[in-house]
Amino acid sequence: MFKKMLAFILSTVLFLSLVPVQAEASFPPVAKEDIKVGAIFIGPKDDGFTGAHYNGVEGMKEALGLNDDQILYKFNVPENNETDIALRELIDAGCQIIFGNSWGYMDFMMEIADEYPEVIFSHCSGYKNNGVNFNNYFGRIYQSRYLAGIAAGLKTQTNLIGYVAAWPDNAEVNGGINAYALGIQSVNPEAKVYVKYINSWGNPSLEKQTAVALLDLGCDVIGQHVDSAMPQVAAQEAGKFGNGYNTDMTSVAPDAHLTAPIWNWSSVYTAQVQAVIDGVWEPVNYFLGLKENMVDISPLSKNVAEGTQEKIDEARTKIVSGEWDVFTGPLFNNAGEQVLAENETFADGDITGGLMTTLLVDGVEVK
Repeated sequence: MFKKMLAFILSTVLFLSLVPVQAEASFPPVAKEDIKVGAIFIGPKDDGFTGAHYNGVEGMKEALGLNDDQILYKFNVPENNETDIALRELIDAGCQIIFGNSWGYMDFMMEIADEYPEVIFSHCSGYKNNGVNFNNYFGRIYQSRYLAGIAAGLKTQTNLIGYVAAWPDNAEVNGGINAYALGIQSVNPEAKVYVKYINSWGNPSLEKQTAVALLDLGCDVIGQHVDSAMPQVAAQEAGKFGNGYNTDMTSVAPDAHLTAPIWNWSSVYTAQVQAVIDGVWEPVNYFLGLKENMVDISPLSKNVAEGTQEKIDEARTKIVSGEWDVFTGPLFNNAGEQVLAENETFADGDITGGLMTTLLVDGVEVK
């Protein structure tokens, strides 16, 4: 536990050092014993995505020494008018800062922020910011997906890798597909990625059915951008392999799972709540990566191919050093058109909400 907390504190210090602070804060300090933190989450606390966020908030609570009654959760909140209801309940309960972990919460949170300027609203995975009391936090998970792609590219025997994806026309989803494909291609240029969208962040039965359909197409590694571990269960049952998401899914599919892109949400939750306590919170968007320990991959399992660790370490070193990042040209889309010239890179705005909304790179096919 000491080692975990030490690493946690160091990553939080680094995280805070990167957040710009204006000379005059917009919100007064809040005594630690008076702080109340709200969270609306898209799923239950035991699924992959929401589970990672729940662990992040609990890590923040431990790091800052808060009590259980200072953290108010709303689980399984759909992206509709129930979002507004849940937010208002947390406001009425006295929360000074409220987090929301799903893309579809963004506009609801931005609208209610105008109505309650004294409350801070912080949204995960979006890009908007009202410059007053509403911001966004996310990380460069595409960097971790690239590393996971290396494991997939070295493991496949059919050169067909399946990907169970949540939503089309979504920058977060398509950016992950593209980074995963580029990681695969970095070690296996002949491999292709077959994508099936399910139009849901979390639907365990559909996730498994979709993975089975991809396996039936000849895919022998299954990647995913959906919440549950069911695609990995499908891979295990078929005697194939996979990359999970959000948490280490090796325990669910011990003979199939390779590694998973994972999050260290505690760093961003701790940084923001501490800033509220200190009276220095500012409406800046957080978008950090491997270098800041915001994202990573889970430990490689016994199932990875020989040489996987070395190839991943090489790529990690380049990314963390800042000399190179995943979306560096030349880069072509899956229609054969060049979208990045040599050494050209995407701006963060393109990655989080611009061009990436519709881009799929060469070697990716939607099935």
